[in-house]
Amino acid sequence: MAIDHVSVGVTSMKRSKAFYDAVLAPLGMTPIMPVEIHGRLVGVGYGDTPNQPTFWIQLPINGQPASMGNGVHIAFHAGARAAVDAFFLAALDHGGAEDGRPGLRTEYHPSYYGAFVRDPDGNKIEACCHTPE
Repeated sequence: MAIDHVSVGVTSMKRSKAFYDAVLAPLGMTPIMPVEIHGRLVGVGYGDTPNQPTFWIQLPINGQPASMGNGVHIAFHAGARAAVDAFFLAALDHGGAEDGRPGLRTEYHPSYYGAFVRDPDGNKIEACCHTPE
């Protein structure tokens, strides 16, 4: 069984959409499914295939404040190490915080190249490439 999609809660759709538009672009993901309720943007689905979002940002449906999960992170596949680097720089340029600079993580496997950041709401995300240089 494969994962269909993953969602994270955010506190500001405007700020988070700008952040994720920038950091996911180097990975080939674009905002493909905005969701509005009563004229208010409440969610955006991102993906690389029309009408098939695999990653969502959203205001929590229960109306409670968004919060991050301790120990939870979402890793996005990058086709090249340069895309990992671009993801990392875009995150820092758009309000993200460093949580692990781009580099090899040989403790995972010899070719694992990744970078970790926190989004503006503190969610931990990663871009990783498994291909040897």
